Amino acid sequence: MNRSELSALSPLDGRYADKLDDLRAYFSEHALIRQRVRVEALWLKALARESGIVELAGLPDDALAPLDTLARELSVEDAARIKEIERSTNHDVKAVEYFIKSQLDSTGPWRRRREFVHFGCTSEDINNLSHALLMLEARNEVLLPAIDGLVTRLVELAHREADTPMMSRTHGQPATPTTLGKEFANFAVRIRTQREALAAVRIAGKMNGAVGNLNAHLIAYPDVDWLAVTREFVESLGLEWHAYTTQIEPHDWIAAYCHALVRIHTVLIDLCRDIWGYISIGYFRQRIVSGEVGSSTMPHKVNPIDFENAEGNLGIANALLEFFAGKLPISRWQRDLTDSTVLRNLGVAAGHALLSYRAIERGLDRLDVDAARLAADLELNWELLAEPIQMVMRRYGVPDAYEQLRSLTRGQRVDMNTLRAFIATLDVPEPARQRLLALSPATYLGVAAKLARDV
Repeated sequence: MNRSELSALSPLDGRYADKLDDLRAYFSEHALIRQRVRVEALWLKALARESGIVELAGLPDDALAPLDTLARELSVEDAARIKEIERSTNHDVKAVEYFIKSQLDSTGPWRRRREFVHFGCTSEDINNLSHALLMLEARNEVLLPAIDGLVTRLVELAHREADTPMMSRTHGQPATPTTLGKEFANFAVRIRTQREALAAVRIAGKMNGAVGNLNAHLIAYPDVDWLAVTREFVESLGLEWHAYTTQIEPHDWIAAYCHALVRIHTVLIDLCRDIWGYISIGYFRQRIVSGEVGSSTMPHKVNPIDFENAEGNLGIANALLEFFAGKLPISRWQRDLTDSTVLRNLGVAAGHALLSYRAIERGLDRLDVDAARLAADLELNWELLAEPIQMVMRRYGVPDAYEQLRSLTRGQRVDMNTLRAFIATLDVPEPARQRLLALSPATYLGVAAKLARDV
């Protein structure tokens, strides 16, 4: 089904379609169908290996080989065939069952055993595992690498600018100096910490029938240890086995997954806004892209569009992720279907997230530091040294240290000569006086440079 990007309902499949190809392998309709076929085929293979299911005992290897093929690959054409079947069944998972049966009908041993396809399963057994596999693979193959790329870029900037002095702003006002590298390091550590929380989310699945009690399994084969069989199967997929469920896997892990992404995105929004502000006051210049236009009417403009684009997409992603986290763990009694349509939108949130990660990386790569502008701000604000002067005064018992510096500096400009004249009058040891006289806003940096280099 080909549609022009210009007529796409969502910008993810229109304007931004070429930027999100990495995610299509995990969140497209084809990807979901592929995982459903995989789960069904591997479940059938697991049943065939269970000695207690005598009807499947002794199947030759060549009878199992088609199951491995189905689990390994599913062409777009096969997915389209399943969609055709769905038009008759009006049931997506039943269409997968019928497709697999049709594929096995050409294999002799399966013709009289075809009813073991989807044996003991409710649709949610297939769906919860399929969505879990999609989210596991998308996290490990796309989202975490993209987040790691941002952290790597921020660490590089932290190291490069570790010694670049910068005036801080608290409450928007001049404050104790830091280094530009240290500020990048702050964000690198915050994102890295939240990234580990995302990576640590234990993605779970269930395979226990209509209301979670293996009722149908046990009535058909009362001597089979179905808890052990289903546990081994779910864990073989790389998922955590969930024994205590209703018809649906409760989706608590999805809430944790979404909340972990929300926290990452909140840090990234903070980063975007800070860099936007630094560009605005001239701490950064953005490298020109040949042919690019910044404004339709103001030719001089070089707008911080990458950070603005990222902030907008992060906001959309977080709105969806917060909704998923609040909605998906809730289901009336043993099952309602409200999660089904919601789960289909997980890729939408991931798409907006990936757009933002790439926009931020693109924006970071265009930044040039204006060291002269940074230095000028520090030179204009010698009153920043009121803090270290009064701390030394406090150490040596000079009375009313804070009050003296407040009277000298609060709400007014103070230059180097004024401060040095004040220092000369202090009743402190001479080595301490010399340290203060040697100090400037550009050198009053604490351990900022070390922290930036150590990140």
